[in-house]
Amino acid sequence: MLALQQRLALLGYWLGTPDGQFEDSTEQAVYALQKAANISRDGLVGPGTQAALSSGVVPTPRSTSGYVIEIDLEDDLLMFVTNGKLDLVLNTSTGGGYTYTDDGVTAVADTPTGIFDIYRQVDGMVIDSLGQLWRPKFFYEGFAIHGDSSVPPYPVSHGCVRVSNEAIDWIWSENLAPIGTEVWVY
Repeated sequence: MLALQQRLALLGYWLGTPDGQFEDSTEQAVYALQKAANISRDGLVGPGTQAALSSGVVPTPRSTSGYVIEIDLEDDLLMFVTNGKLDLVLNTSTGGGYTYTDDGVTAVADTPTGIFDIYRQVDGMVIDSLGQLWRPKFFYEGFAIHGDSSVPPYPVSHGCVRVSNEAIDWIWSENLAPIGTEVWVY
């Protein structure tokens, strides 16, 4: 297990400090690898996942200069990129594409695409009519990168970019998404 975690971390799949325990952050890293490799997203380290790990599969960022947080909606991955080089990658769950009604308004659960900046953050829980956002980093209107206790390997959010609570705590502790950070959503 420790070797698996060390290999994932070496490739840039964030899972915290490798400790030999297969817990949520390791499962999140496995999901991210499976998404990048375009294989079954089951969180298990079977032959396909092992092959992707051995061959060093990582996603390809689009940005080429500066520090950018990229959110790839097709693969549902969040990447930290410096001058076109992938630093770290996280599993994320973005807008699920379903229709919902909030305060009498019907909308589709989509994550907006474009180039944005982190413009507001809250170091704590934000509760609104759509749910709870742990330590959100807002990049467009009410859309944020935020922590959640449930981050499946497929899109389920109302449009925000969910990462695990452990991951958002790490993002805050390492100051990886300060106000003004560019966010590409595509």
